Amino acid sequence: MKSLSILGSTGSIGLSTLDVVRQHPEKFKITGLAEGHDVALLAEQIIEFQPEAVSVRDADSAKKLEALLGLHKPEIFYGLDGASTIATLEQADMVVSAIVGAAGLIPTVSAIKAGKHIALANKETLVVAGQLVSDLVKKYNVQLLPVDSEHSAIFQSLQGHRSEDIERIILTASGGPFRKTTAEEMKNVGLEQALKHPQWTMGAKITIDSATMMNKGLEVIEAHWLFNMPAEKIGVVVHPQSIIHSMVEYIDGCVIAQLGSPDMRAPIAYALSWPERCESGIQKLDLTKIGTLTFEEPDMERFPALRLAFDALKAGRTYPAVLNAANEIAVAAFLEEKIRFTEIAETVDKTMQSHESYNPVELDDYLQADRWARDTAKQLIA
Repeated sequence: MKSLSILGSTGSIGLSTLDVVRQHPEKFKITGLAEGHDVALLAEQIIEFQPEAVSVRDADSAKKLEALLGLHKPEIFYGLDGASTIATLEQADMVVSAIVGAAGLIPTVSAIKAGKHIALANKETLVVAGQLVSDLVKKYNVQLLPVDSEHSAIFQSLQGHRSEDIERIILTASGGPFRKTTAEEMKNVGLEQALKHPQWTMGAKITIDSATMMNKGLEVIEAHWLFNMPAEKIGVVVHPQSIIHSMVEYIDGCVIAQLGSPDMRAPIAYALSWPERCESGIQKLDLTKIGTLTFEEPDMERFPALRLAFDALKAGRTYPAVLNAANEIAVAAFLEEKIRFTEIAETVDKTMQSHESYNPVELDDYLQADRWARDTAKQLIA
């Protein structure tokens, strides 16, 4: 039986992970849970899965959780230190890293240093500090298994093949809710429109990232580190049906793709049970009902966030950390309806242009770039 700690247990990935665990009580056990917002839902999870320790956002949340649970409760921690405690529990065999944003970096690094295998849903960990994390994974000899559907698809399509035979990897993108929206029309789209993703059910931040296509840009950077691919060997194609999750093209012209219904439980189940497979509970794929699969080139004029991500990857150094931090601030401002949709990418662009990059070595070097970008983006928005 594999013991799991889940960072971000009340988010969309956390909920899907727990559903997979629920289906396989003989395979998986929950050791620790960490969440940042929904204490009431965490209390329900604690009652069902009986973890040994949990972590919440702050001291007030810890008090609320204690009141909800009464006498029968696990150890309760809080804050960044609390999340790192859950990530390093001795009993945990694997940590599911699903905290949204750069906040997931420090607990994930702590887990790697503790020798825990990682099921990675927090793409920002590799976007912000890809070189550092990659070096630590090798040093501590842990498995870093992708949970994002696109990276899971690539990982599956690479099985049994030599890295020197790869021509390129191709990430698919749904195109989001504004695939057919003109640049002029996008200046006036509202929050409600941006939160209506045509295929996937995700949290608000990731849904907005999908609408701007920044999410795909972050995935490009993540793919670079996961699969040791240079930017010029990473392609993106818009695939509105979200059935082909990504592909690998080989030097002989053959392309291997992974297909499936758009449900995150499938890549989660694969990461948890790898190198085996287990039932995920998703709807089986019926290609005769789908009928047609279509593909388009991404439009980087209408979706400049994707271009900015490629620029950050090629520039390297601290630019990816700055890209991510500025985007997090801009998306938060859009969710609060302080800026327009098109100003998300504009804020990121201006922040990157203001940045004097440097070569990061230690974790704090990456965090310093992250803090600088957040402050700069906030000033630009203000």
